[in-house]
Amino acid sequence: MVRLLALLTAFAAGLATAVAQQPQQLQPPTQQPKPSQQQPQQPQPRVDNPSNLRAIPDGPGKRVAELQGLDKVTARTQRFYAPVGETTRFGTLGITVGDCLVNTPDAPPEAAAYLTIIDHKPGQPEQKLFAGWMFASTPALSAMDDGVYDVRVLACTMTQGSSPAK
Repeated sequence: MVRLLALLTAFAAGLATAVAQQPQQLQPPTQQPKPSQQQPQQPQPRVDNPSNLRAIPDGPGKRVAELQGLDKVTARTQRFYAPVGETTRFGTLGITVGDCLVNTPDAPPEAAAYLTIIDHKPGQPEQKLFAGWMFASTPALSAMDDGVYDVRVLACTMTQGSSPAK
């Protein structure tokens, strides 16, 4: 009997909480002005898009995606930099970074890169394994599915180095 009473009390408390959290009913719309009286509407910024991703700010060096590759046959992992707009090799893969974005400083850290990955196995035609955005914080969200290789984005950054002498 005590258990039943405790269960009913917990259920009533949960129900009261759910009712308190329900959204308020919207008020009926006010009378709209006639079309001839309406002012031209300017597009409002979207507030349902929480994305704070932006291109890496310009600075010295080259924009690059820091990637990590895994060769599943040899269990070899390697971190490497792939410049934006260029193709980088990892094993038989050709990895082209189309763009690399980072979050604004006021948002949680995140990096996303648009990658096109093509397998160049000797004696076989090229095979596109992946084309799309990969996110550093959630690599499984859009992962490359291959039996031999795994590639993931670690960060987007600028390479540091001196420019060639003129």
